[in-house]
Amino acid sequence: MILAGIEDEDKWLAEGIAGIQHNAFYMHRALDSNNLRDALKCSALMLSELRTSKLSPHKYFDLYMRAFDELRKLEMFFKDESRHGVSIVDLYELVQHAGNILPRLYLLCTVGSVYIKSKEAPAKDVLKDLVEMCRGVQHPIRGLFLRSYLAQVSRDKLLDLGSKYEGAEDTVMDAVEFVLQNFTEMNKLWVRMQHQGPVWVKEKLEKERSELRDLVGKNLHVLSQIEGVDLEIYRNTVLPRVLEQVVNCKDELAQYYLMDCIIQVFPDEYHLQTLETLLGACPQLQPTVDVKTVLSRLMERLSNYAASSADVLPEFLQVEAFAKLSSAIGKVIEAHVDMPIVGAVALYVSLLTFTLHVHPERLDYVNQVLGACVKKLSGKPKLEDIRAKKQIVALLSAPLEKYNDIVTALTLSNYPHVMDCLDYETNKVMAMVIIQSAMKNNTCISTADKVEVLFELIKGLIKDLDETATDELDEEDFKEEQNSVACLVHMLYNDDSEEMLKIICAVRKHIMAGGSQRLPFTVPPLIFSALRLVRKLQDQDGNVVGEEEPATPKKVFQLLNETIEALSSVSSPELALRLYLQCAEAANDCDLEPVAYEFFTQAFILYEEEVADSKAQVTALHLIIGALQRMNVFGVENRDTLTHKATGHSAKLLKKPDQCRAVYACSHLFWVDDQDGIKDGERVLLCLKRALRIANAAQQIANATRGCSGPVTLFVEILNKYLYFFEKGNPQITSAAIQGLIELITNEMQSDSTTPDPASDAFFASTIRYIQFQKQKGGVMGEKFGPIKV
Repeated sequence: MILAGIEDEDKWLAEGIAGIQHNAFYMHRALDSNNLRDALKCSALMLSELRTSKLSPHKYFDLYMRAFDELRKLEMFFKDESRHGVSIVDLYELVQHAGNILPRLYLLCTVGSVYIKSKEAPAKDVLKDLVEMCRGVQHPIRGLFLRSYLAQVSRDKLLDLGSKYEGAEDTVMDAVEFVLQNFTEMNKLWVRMQHQGPVWVKEKLEKERSELRDLVGKNLHVLSQIEGVDLEIYRNTVLPRVLEQVVNCKDELAQYYLMDCIIQVFPDEYHLQTLETLLGACPQLQPTVDVKTVLSRLMERLSNYAASSADVLPEFLQVEAFAKLSSAIGKVIEAHVDMPIVGAVALYVSLLTFTLHVHPERLDYVNQVLGACVKKLSGKPKLEDIRAKKQIVALLSAPLEKYNDIVTALTLSNYPHVMDCLDYETNKVMAMVIIQSAMKNNTCISTADKVEVLFELIKGLIKDLDETATDELDEEDFKEEQNSVACLVHMLYNDDSEEMLKIICAVRKHIMAGGSQRLPFTVPPLIFSALRLVRKLQDQDGNVVGEEEPATPKKVFQLLNETIEALSSVSSPELALRLYLQCAEAANDCDLEPVAYEFFTQAFILYEEEVADSKAQVTALHLIIGALQRMNVFGVENRDTLTHKATGHSAKLLKKPDQCRAVYACSHLFWVDDQDGIKDGERVLLCLKRALRIANAAQQIANATRGCSGPVTLFVEILNKYLYFFEKGNPQITSAAIQGLIELITNEMQSDSTTPDPASDAFFASTIRYIQFQKQKGGVMGEKFGPIKV
């Protein structure tokens, strides 16, 4: 059915074009022979084709353009009186005798254009006559195109400043009145189009009306081009008349389009000076009009105007632009009770964008916009509309992008309240935006109060706001979020030790509520941040007492102990053990033996009670041995206790190779080259001999279970330890012992039961080359290595 209608329209259009071409041919013949009578007759017949009601606006436009081109030629003929011999006044009367009103008015407009150019009558009288006579055509489509033709032919003849048709002083107002009258009548015709057909074709009619909107809008563009329309005329005449027509037409399509036209075609400074009048019309528009887009575009125009020059900013303050826009948005939201949340929030986003562009220094304005948004959202359930949530994120992101400083956002009291309106997932998204902003701009948050506000904002990342969401966590996303929080902790710093301790306490309070999954990510950065403070405080006296107990290493260590203890209780013993050892090293640097001893004690307790995996035990034990070797704060008794523990646990590891390596690593606990007093050569030798026995036992076990000995790697490793201590001057390590070990390894490698291993062979060969190098070096070291035969 639709296809048939389209085919019919094409047929009617073709017939109409054929009629125009046929009559235009005879009109041209009459024009060539200067026959005015026949020219008018043929042109009237040609224009009669425009009387059709069968065509859609799009097809009618094609027909109209054909006629328009012919009328241009006819106008040229009318201009040359010598050709037709009739005065322009008589010609103006003559064309009014055409039989049908539509051809008559097209001819009248054409002659009227020539009449004005002749200056034989005041332009304002001719224009007034024409605009009044056009009321004779009330069919919407025919009337719109007729008035569009009138606007086209009169455009260059309006009585503007400097115009050659300018007469008395009030001529600009006459031009304005003409355009406004034509605009009003065209708008009425355009609005009436919606009632031209049955209800079931309403959608088609709306589409057709939309196609014709530019015909109406051109009038506003013409008004904006009249140079004589200054601010006063615009304020007192143009804008009130146009808005009156917009409001009174009560048509959704017309109101939206015309409001947008006003904003787009008239100068920005006019909008600023008439802001109250323009905004006053918004609440009066139909509830279905997309007011948020209209206002958003207005604020965008004004923002760009403000950005164009610093000289215009005082104008914004003078007219109180922010207050008027804020009030208008409130009234629009109040008037449109059915406006969805996304629409209201979008308005606040536009207002905030305007504020940040025009009044970036006025944080009270920014806070006021956020407060208005909170008021709109308060008392409602968490947002579920995806578009509304995106708008809220845009609202909260705008200050971060503008100021490039999260600290500024932390001063906005309504910022956290807006975030509270978000659901759990969107809250996390916004929290990530905040953290990324801080990292991108390398922002340092330096007071405990601001840290409190910041962690309240990102609480969606540091604790579970929604109990049901815990099971649905995406592992990759979760790791990324928690790593971001960890990075943020490192950006909290203050040179003042007291304030830094407050910051650490504030962070600790928040992250300790994070649960077992988060603590392994968030506790380590807190520990290292606190250790940085400890190293800064390590020269201070811990016994200073004042009105308020100062920050001291002891106080920080107490906090650290409690924090790591919480971590060890949530199934992260290996991480907690590493942190205990880090704290022990810091306590060593601060010369706090009891504190360091306590941290080692906790590390051993964790090792004994919580670390069950054999590989984890090996790693943990080597960490303990390495940390203990670097300690210089312990007295003889405490050091012996801890080293005894370490060597004892080394011998109890599950696998013999692991036992061997841990035991020979313990040898370093008894010989520290850069310290006095810890050079116990006998105990070093004891450890190495014990490691040899374990290595030998490992070979025997391998021989018993697999029928062949394992590689000699362990023996070569022990040989290297012998060489190390031999070089360091341990009297218990002799060249004879080294020689015996070399022979042992050589025999083992030559044994048929030994498994060939290229790596072990290369390792041993490299060790032999090193001995040879030392022998060839000469001097004391050469003499020392001389007795060793390789």
